[in-house]
Amino acid sequence: MPASPSTARALNDRLALRLLQQEGPLTAGQLKQLTGLSRPTVADLVDRLTAAGLITVVGESGEQRRGPNARLYGIVAGRAHLAALDVRTEGVLVLVSDLLGRVLAEASAPIGGDTGTGPAVEQAVAAVERAVKEGGADRLHTVGIGAPGLIDPATGDLRDSAGLPAWHRSLVAALQDRLPGARVTVENETNLAALAEQREGAARDRDTFVLLWLGHGVGAAVVLDGTLRRGASGGTGEIGFLPVPGTSTLPSATDCDGGFHSLAGAAAVVSLAAEHGLPVPGAAGEPVDGPAEGPVPGPADGPDVARVARGAAGGPDVARAVRGAVDGPGVVRGAVDGSEAARVVRGAVARASAADERFLHTLADRIAVGAASVAAVLDPGCVVLGGEVGRAGGAVLAGLVGERLRRMSPLATEVRASGLGGAAVLRGALLTARERAQDELFGSPER
Repeated sequence: MPASPSTARALNDRLALRLLQQEGPLTAGQLKQLTGLSRPTVADLVDRLTAAGLITVVGESGEQRRGPNARLYGIVAGRAHLAALDVRTEGVLVLVSDLLGRVLAEASAPIGGDTGTGPAVEQAVAAVERAVKEGGADRLHTVGIGAPGLIDPATGDLRDSAGLPAWHRSLVAALQDRLPGARVTVENETNLAALAEQREGAARDRDTFVLLWLGHGVGAAVVLDGTLRRGASGGTGEIGFLPVPGTSTLPSATDCDGGFHSLAGAAAVVSLAAEHGLPVPGAAGEPVDGPAEGPVPGPADGPDVARVARGAAGGPDVARAVRGAVDGPGVVRGAVDGSEAARVVRGAVARASAADERFLHTLADRIAVGAASVAAVLDPGCVVLGGEVGRAGGAVLAGLVGERLRRMSPLATEVRASGLGGAAVLRGALLTARERAQDELFGSPER
């Protein structure tokens, strides 16, 4: 059954807008060539989209002949403003962008663990409002939030998780209340990082891959045939609960102790470093020996997120506070977050002493256990190491894990380091917000 005239117009308009989004400003002639539509049809859709305020003339092509076809049309970037949030256990990072994804402002709000729910939510919302003002946005169209914890696939809400600050769940409602008209969505942070790696990072050439998140906790995001898979309960990637050899117990329904988390979580990484005689945080006041993390290179318009709110950005099982008491050359007491474990790994990579290499090889052995389990079940062909520890290990750690996978599994599985650094969650949140805004604005431009 052929499409109705109105449906055909909407489809043509959407195609043209997607091309303008992907290719940048185009002339009417270029739109005709790329869409295969007739000249009158292209002229009509250009008039419609201009009248709807979605596109405008942004310049002229380099053609010698002046005329309508020489005008360059581009998406009106200010048609909608977006916000992206990376919600950490100890703070929040914020970006505000235009419809093209260009970052207009950044803000952060470190939030202490003893801060009450009300004050914590107020600090987080104030950071968003500050970024909106600094970015010159009158209002927000869409807000994308990346947070640790499970997302209910039926409702899209962040589930109750023991160990996560109460203000995490209250933040969404507060933003909806304080930002009238804005569409607020929340997604698991590891899933957002995977989407960003797929679009802009290490997995740009892969339709199927797994992002293995190594930070405060461990988790995984699964992309199969270009689609992010969440599972029946939203728990796909809860790899911290995966029973593995080398632990003293088994995980339970409420605690991932004894699972892969006990081998590769932040506390386990720092403990392993202490066992190898490496300097670790909390060992008799010993600072970590190694360069501090500097600005993380990302996309040209990405944030310098390395300098703000270094909270515990763990994987989906970050809900449980890590209890790490280590008896070894250095004694580590209390909770260990991802940034501390990352500094240990980064120092080992930089120094490359015999002890450092032994530590990195043993850490790679542990990570390969989880990666091999994922490969055996999903055959993703590619595993990306993300999170603070994955980024800190970089190509060195990825190479070591890859060597082990080649010995452990008959399934060819490439191991890559994250290509986006600390910006992955924010980039994923921004890409998601942008797509949802464009879906609404571009879907029916006549309205």
